[in-house]
Amino acid sequence: MTLMDAQQFDEARSRRRRNYVIAGIIVVLILAWVAYHLRNYPERHAVDKFLTSLEQKNTEAAYGILMSDPDWKQHPDKYSKYPYGEFYTDWGPAGEWGIIKSHHVDCSYSSGSGVLVQATINGRSEHAYVWVDKSDKSLHASPDVIDCGNWWGWLTE
Repeated sequence: MTLMDAQQFDEARSRRRRNYVIAGIIVVLILAWVAYHLRNYPERHAVDKFLTSLEQKNTEAAYGILMSDPDWKQHPDKYSKYPYGEFYTDWGPAGEWGIIKSHHVDCSYSSGSGVLVQATINGRSEHAYVWVDKSDKSLHASPDVIDCGNWWGWLTE
């Protein structure tokens, strides 16, 4: 085939190809953003399950979620550092948050071996901060706070 025998340039085919490449890049970017945004989903879900159990007044199940051991009653001496009675005092009806009627997991921040999760309880302006260990999904109170009240934080969370 010589230069004179070459096919005519197909402008429509070239445009379609360019549009497919652009659409592919956009789809890959959106999928990457979704994957990045959902990277802390298991830890956020653990906090949601914990607060839902408290909302349903099932403190024993909530304690099992907190300790990442649903069979904690079989060996309560294993949790002598934070026994169930102390947990009930902290998270029960007389605790800091009172009777939990509603909750919302707001945002999370991954750092090192765990994830810091912010939750709103009973619509209060102050938030609860829970540290979730990535390895076993055990929950701990966190002294650290995160700010997730702006659109940029939601976008990059």
